Amino acid sequence: MSQHPPMKRLLTAAIAILGALALGPANAESRSVDTAYGAVTIDGQPQRVVTLYEGALDPALAVGANAVGAVITRGGNDVAEYIKPRAGDIAIVGAPAETNIEAVIAARPDIILAPAQTNQQQYQLLSRIAPVMVSNVPMFQADSWEQETRLFGRALGREEAAETAIEDVKARIAEVAALVERTVPEDQRDATLVRWMPQGPLVMAEGLFSATLLQAVGFEVTDNGLVSDGRPHSQPLSLENLARMDQNWVFLATLNADGKQALEAARQTPAFSRLKASGQNQVVAVNGQLWSSASGPLAAKAILDDIEAALAKLAP
Repeated sequence: MSQHPPMKRLLTAAIAILGALALGPANAESRSVDTAYGAVTIDGQPQRVVTLYEGALDPALAVGANAVGAVITRGGNDVAEYIKPRAGDIAIVGAPAETNIEAVIAARPDIILAPAQTNQQQYQLLSRIAPVMVSNVPMFQADSWEQETRLFGRALGREEAAETAIEDVKARIAEVAALVERTVPEDQRDATLVRWMPQGPLVMAEGLFSATLLQAVGFEVTDNGLVSDGRPHSQPLSLENLARMDQNWVFLATLNADGKQALEAARQTPAFSRLKASGQNQVVAVNGQLWSSASGPLAAKAILDDIEAALAKLAP
């Protein structure tokens, strides 16, 4: 994807867009929003939102904003399956960490929601198109999704809707936690989250969004010391080392068809059958786009639904 089109053409298009957007309401309420690159002033409720991060698209849609551009999900060629019904026929403006500037311009945004990894050069370039909200929320914390929902909700002029979305998730967490309490013995709630790739399984970090939700409902999630600080997952494990991810529960994600094929092949091996979770029928297959890449209120509800469905199989 093109990241650096000729500057003259880029600036000409960006200036045209900004001129058109300037024809909007002159007296719209303004507010200052703190971001990773300082305070950004936003007027009213932006009407055309471009998101360059899956964790921004989710809360934008959750609060009712009009998202007109987004990046593809990891391992896919569109937005994630769980959010597609909400996103509709949304323009694709890049991939994670690979923005197509020309596509962003074509989407005519009046605000751009960007990930914390956005560097200074990218920020300055995007800021010529529309105000840019670069997340200043620390990653891999239990409340990172709440902080980002509030951040993007304020940027979009939809703070009340953001609080409602957060409270809805917390109510759903309480429901699923009660189900865990009823159905899973306290000494059997240890769990690990794994993404199965063609090169082998990756143990996901304990601070990953879906892992924090598992913890919130009562599971004791561990990465078994395999994930380095600040990293989202471990190095791939060999089949001979599968015992290092063995817990009473294994939530097993795949991103695409290649991952699913590799997992099916692994299931036929003695090493896989020896897993404690395998013998107890507590290896739970989940969607990797949702469980290992997404975050936000809508993703939280979908993940909690998956946990509930897995527990329902235990009910007498």
